[in-house]
Amino acid sequence: MFGVHRRDGVLAAVILLGCVVLNDRVYGSPGPLVLQVALAAPLVWRRHAPFTVFCVVAGAALVQWFADVQTLTDVALLVALYTVAARSAWRYALAAGVVLEAGVLLAAARWAAPADRFLNSAAFLTAVVVAVAVTGVNTRIRQERAVRLEHERDQRERLAVAEERGRIAREMHDIVTHNLSVMVALADAAVFAQRYSPERAEGAMRQISGTGRQALTDMRRSLGVLRADEPDASRHPAPGLAELEPLAARTRAAGLSVRLSLEGDVSAVPAAAQLTVYRLVQEALTNTFKHTPSGTRAAVRVRCSGDAVTVEVVDDGPAARVPGPPSDGHGLVGMRERAAAYGGTLEAGPRDGGGWRVATRLTLTTTGTTGPDVAGGLGMARTAGPGLDGAGETGGPETPGAAGPGPGVAAGKGAV
Repeated sequence: MFGVHRRDGVLAAVILLGCVVLNDRVYGSPGPLVLQVALAAPLVWRRHAPFTVFCVVAGAALVQWFADVQTLTDVALLVALYTVAARSAWRYALAAGVVLEAGVLLAAARWAAPADRFLNSAAFLTAVVVAVAVTGVNTRIRQERAVRLEHERDQRERLAVAEERGRIAREMHDIVTHNLSVMVALADAAVFAQRYSPERAEGAMRQISGTGRQALTDMRRSLGVLRADEPDASRHPAPGLAELEPLAARTRAAGLSVRLSLEGDVSAVPAAAQLTVYRLVQEALTNTFKHTPSGTRAAVRVRCSGDAVTVEVVDDGPAARVPGPPSDGHGLVGMRERAAAYGGTLEAGPRDGGGWRVATRLTLTTTGTTGPDVAGGLGMARTAGPGLDGAGETGGPETPGAAGPGPGVAAGKGAV
């Protein structure tokens, strides 16, 4: 039957049969069966319509009072009151309590014996009504709190999934764009050199193989958190400041001349901040590599102190640059998010005298940060921050690299 719970049916049957038996012992007769059925049977639907069931049971009790019939089946009124208090709004619980209290006074006035025990009977029955109502209200509060906590837990899980998805997207973007850019340039160089310099073509192919293996390692590390049985995730730690030199070497091998300057105590920088620095440098070099002409030189400067890390990537490409292919700008957005997670701001723009500059300052203390994590955070601060003077980084003698893949916008413009 619609709206009927099996346990409610059992409860109504137990109340009816038990009270019929006890009525015979207490009052000398089982009492009118129809009246007792009218009191107990509506409890079958108490979960479906709590207040309606209470009203029906209260109506049957009122008929009982007019008929001057005493029966223990009146306990159904307490069950109905508890259900209203536990499953209905406050106003319904209050109304049900007032109605039942009126019934208590009527019952005590008629059946309290001797008459001078009216106050005692009314006080006792009132205490029972209040206890049942309070128990029902407490049950409802606990249920609402459980539902709220479950909702908050689900919301936290959804936010965690979204944050992890964003982290993986940023990691995959940085890994794929950089390594594929290097591999494409090396492949083009190998095709060009295979006829005139087979040895150099062979070296380029080996570089392609090494770059591909590095990309696979980085992808296993980033995606290993999705599989509990992924062994490579624990064997390959996240890249940090120590991997900046191999990164620069791979970029040089692909044709972009890179000078790296690493200053300060690297060991004082947390692993998560080191990963952020690595990804920022990787993204900036990738954009420089992809969108500057042949002969462009880049310089990377990283300064480590006790409370901050400053990062600057500059190049000496021409000031006027031909726009590259259309892009949705995930590179620059991801760089800003990573910097903002450590209370930093990203500066990206043309340099005086030509070239492009990308700079930021990452705060290692907890003050002013937005909760840094390995992913680089979710914030997007945009106010001006302290910069670096990197004009001299490219001034030293450097051998111009091989031809890059083509002209385009500057590093850090988010073209990737």
